[in-house]
Amino acid sequence: MASVAGMRHAGETGSDGDEAELRELIRARSFRLGRFTLVSGAVSDLYFNLKPTMMDPRGANLSARAFLSRILPEHVDYVGGLEMGAVPIIASVAAISDANSAPVRTFFVRKEAKKHGTRDVIEGLGPDETLQGARVLIADDVATTGGSIMKAVEAARGAGATVDVALVLVDREEGAEEALREQGIRLLSVFKGGEFR
Repeated sequence: MASVAGMRHAGETGSDGDEAELRELIRARSFRLGRFTLVSGAVSDLYFNLKPTMMDPRGANLSARAFLSRILPEHVDYVGGLEMGAVPIIASVAAISDANSAPVRTFFVRKEAKKHGTRDVIEGLGPDETLQGARVLIADDVATTGGSIMKAVEAARGAGATVDVALVLVDREEGAEEALREQGIRLLSVFKGGEFR
């Protein structure tokens, strides 16, 4: 696995300038102030829909680089997350990591098993790959209560993985860090919700 320093030299992965640019891209494409009901049922004046940033070519690149600068020091075997929020970012992480000669293997967790074929809940592993005994980092786009992260944690742990760390683009600072800590998970984030007020 390549060092973080080596990756920054190769492509300035996670540099301060890149992250400032990413913050402004999120502000322009993915952030709104107002009164919003969240998936958790809570009402908030901050709203993040990070898909317009993660699906933008520059946003995908910058998001993946910011993630990689935090993933590589964790020395994990896989990065995974719950559909749909995690899928764009983990796909970008896989591509950018390979381009920087520090490949990170990824997978995603379905919200429910397919009704056909293999009926897998965990997708992206090859026929001879397993999470059994693997160290896994769970990724998501945004954290509010930590519920989506925990669904992915439970699936990965159920498949035999060790999971003790999660990473998001934005931690809304609305209880996820504390809730995940109670489940033995450290929450890392690129940004905090308060940075966008």
